[in-house]
Amino acid sequence: MCVACADDANLLEAVEAAKDMANFILVGNTEKIRRAADEAQADISRAQVVNEMDPVSACNTAVQFVSFGMAQALMKGQVDTSIIMKAVLNKESGMRTGKKLSHLAVFELPTYHKLLFVADAAINIAPDLDVMIDIINNSVEAVLALGITMPKVALLAAKEKSDPKMPATELAENIAARNILFNRFRLEQGTGSIYSQLEVDPDEAEFVGKYHLDGPLALDNAICKESVKIKGIDSVVGGDADILVCPDIEAGNILYKALAFLANAKHGGVVLGAKRPIILTSRADSAQSKLNSIALGILS
Repeated sequence: MCVACADDANLLEAVEAAKDMANFILVGNTEKIRRAADEAQADISRAQVVNEMDPVSACNTAVQFVSFGMAQALMKGQVDTSIIMKAVLNKESGMRTGKKLSHLAVFELPTYHKLLFVADAAINIAPDLDVMIDIINNSVEAVLALGITMPKVALLAAKEKSDPKMPATELAENIAARNILFNRFRLEQGTGSIYSQLEVDPDEAEFVGKYHLDGPLALDNAICKESVKIKGIDSVVGGDADILVCPDIEAGNILYKALAFLANAKHGGVVLGAKRPIILTSRADSAQSKLNSIALGILS
């Protein structure tokens, strides 16, 4: 795992704790990295340290380590997200695959009966239909890789009914309707017919049949069985969602930080859709959350 701008005490504490999970390449200002390791009382003697004085150069170097196969995952350190993502998206040396990138966070909460995943809190500002489908597919693929079968995907909005004044509800309704249609064709006529009769990109239907999806759903409808019962909502996803897909980055980021800082949830996050996983944590995240993110990146 290659870390860009690794001069972060919490990050290096997580790196030491993860030494049995992965080998690390730490890229950045060597002097600052050593000072951060001393502050964290972290032993980084097993890590390879690569000196890059400038944050932009450090991000470019770290991305190249991954792109050229010398590392299997990328991690953000003490650097702004926009700088590392510019290196990731570089057409010549970056980590593009043709898919849209998206962020997936995982939370363990005492108030919820299983792990809860949230997308997208960090990458896509205002996803349209195509981007939203990529977000769903990226998230489902990662959750399936974690061993969760038939995950339940909730498309979040402010309410559970379509409203022309609230575009997020209409987008969610559109995606849910397409998902139902894809499933119907898959069950009645076989997967191949989806592509020919509905004239869609095969990637759009790649994971159809491997998850449940419903929307629009307000947050309470997605995670609270009692709310579903009171409102009379008939949904296999309602009250039991695994993945919460937010309508835009504002909603996703606010939900992420509310769960992390107000609910004190154990959490981690990863960017999906690139050549390799990208561990993209907030600089304010704790050492434990960064360790969780490292584990999530390895598993996904």
